[in-house]
Amino acid sequence: MRLHSVLDDARAKGYPIEDNGLGNLWVVLPREAFKGEMARYKEMGFNYLADIVGLDYLEYPDPRPERFAVVYELVSLPGWKDGDGSRFFVRVYVPEKDPRLPTVTDLWGSANFLEREVYDMFGIVFEGHPDLRKILTPEDLEGHPLRKDFPLGETPTLFREGRFIVPSEFRAALKGKNPGPTWYRGGSRKGYRALWADLTKAKGEKGPSRG
Repeated sequence: MRLHSVLDDARAKGYPIEDNGLGNLWVVLPREAFKGEMARYKEMGFNYLADIVGLDYLEYPDPRPERFAVVYELVSLPGWKDGDGSRFFVRVYVPEKDPRLPTVTDLWGSANFLEREVYDMFGIVFEGHPDLRKILTPEDLEGHPLRKDFPLGETPTLFREGRFIVPSEFRAALKGKNPGPTWYRGGSRKGYRALWADLTKAKGEKGPSRG
């Protein structure tokens, strides 16, 4: 399979290979070799670029070489140009002080909107992109919403039964910094019958029979 050739080549060149144990493999490319290797993968038969995602490791517990990374999902699509079904991910780290990568729109047309999304959400510039501009956020929005230090405007989320979530405390709980992500204003959680009774009372209708 083509994937075996990719992995053998990565090992020979000293590129790290990551395996999550569930059949997903990542080849970590250095930024300076990124474009050349991506062109080789295209020549090797990886005819489909399925996705591009940005990552921000600002508060990640395990150390990473750089704050940002971009991940590309490459597929040798069966039934098209001799594709054999091979699939893997490329990860390339991008420094915070110089968040740039060369575009791959000249290799895969699907990169066009995907690179624009990563540019909009993370501020990573794809040099050589034919139309690099925002795709999701307003033109006058300053900053990049998926960066971990982007300021969030938040309000507590109130649920009908009296429970509410305070966003900052909810995030703290997820990180183990707070014992409980929710608070109660009063009352208890109501089940289906109690909620139905409230609705039918408000409408002046008879509730469901108790069978």
